[in-house]
Amino acid sequence: MAGRRRSGGWRALLCLPLAGAFSLTALSGCGPVPAPDDPEGRDGRAVQRMLDQRAAAVRERDADAFLATVDRGSAGYLAEQRRVFRQMSAVPLRSWTYRLVRTGGFEPARVGGRSLAAQVELRYRLKGYDTAPVVSAQYLTLARRGGQWYVASDDGVVDGKRGTEQLWDQGTVDVVRGAHSLVLGVGQDRRVLRAVADTADRAVPVLGHVWPQEWAGRVVVEVPASLGRMAALLGASADGYRGIAAVTTGEVGGAGDETPADRVIVNPEAYQVLGDFGRRVVITHETAHVATRTATSASTPLWLSEGFADWVGYRTPGRTPRQIAPSSPTPSPPGTCPPRSRATPTSASAATPTASPAPMNRAGSPAA
Repeated sequence: MAGRRRSGGWRALLCLPLAGAFSLTALSGCGPVPAPDDPEGRDGRAVQRMLDQRAAAVRERDADAFLATVDRGSAGYLAEQRRVFRQMSAVPLRSWTYRLVRTGGFEPARVGGRSLAAQVELRYRLKGYDTAPVVSAQYLTLARRGGQWYVASDDGVVDGKRGTEQLWDQGTVDVVRGAHSLVLGVGQDRRVLRAVADTADRAVPVLGHVWPQEWAGRVVVEVPASLGRMAALLGASADGYRGIAAVTTGEVGGAGDETPADRVIVNPEAYQVLGDFGRRVVITHETAHVATRTATSASTPLWLSEGFADWVGYRTPGRTPRQIAPSSPTPSPPGTCPPRSRATPTSASAATPTASPAPMNRAGSPAA
């Protein structure tokens, strides 16, 4: 890097007398030297070529080509990448790309020799299900070996956050396809995943009856092995999701490629204690968020987005209001004011689909 700075300074001196001669400047190659964190600089272009090769290897299911982009001097990371590549073999990919956002911005891992911190954007779609890509951040340490860049670590931290963890980072992904759903699970009995797919298949047509705008009509559900694993997928603390049966990831507003794909992520520890009706409410509620994502924005009132999702979730024939909300006060006769309540029901009990308190679902856009 020091050599490059000296070269840049020498070129700047040569170009100074030619400031008014644009054609001579262009012919001589004089001009601004790319900054160290400029993806268009020499290192940036070389890194992007390596990332393109890495992405092509994933799309083509070529393990050897994928591992050829990993630093051989980082034996532990090489073994981990071999395992992760194998664990995602059943995932139906439609696309997979990397984009170098910038170099620098965090302290790279110690790898010996020249290293580079790289902030990378991963975008991928699942075949037959995603109309827009999932977008996630990766903070990579790259090692320079024999004139080439290799990935040596993905443990970088930026602003206190690590890169987004994917389900296949946690174990071998099992895939169950439904009529309107795709369920990806790790550490779960296949019968559990099939039951989730059946529930999602019942939820999607419900939205078709009540939501007037066009949407994909499909939902992707991820079922990790535990609450802790769920929290890792969301980049959050497990304490914040204890007792919550499922969440929906995604960003409000936009359309098409402007809105990243949604995922319904199940908390297996809370979901499994619900009855059939409760599970149906949870999955239908989250599916409502998937269907309405492009019609909502940051200014959409929470009572409206959550209220609509609850309304859709509880649209089950044969259920009375008293069965749905057993702790709610008795409705007052028309034309009269309700009596003043001594206590306000908690959000969990007010929305609990069974008579006894049970874990509830929550939808939203968790911070990456």
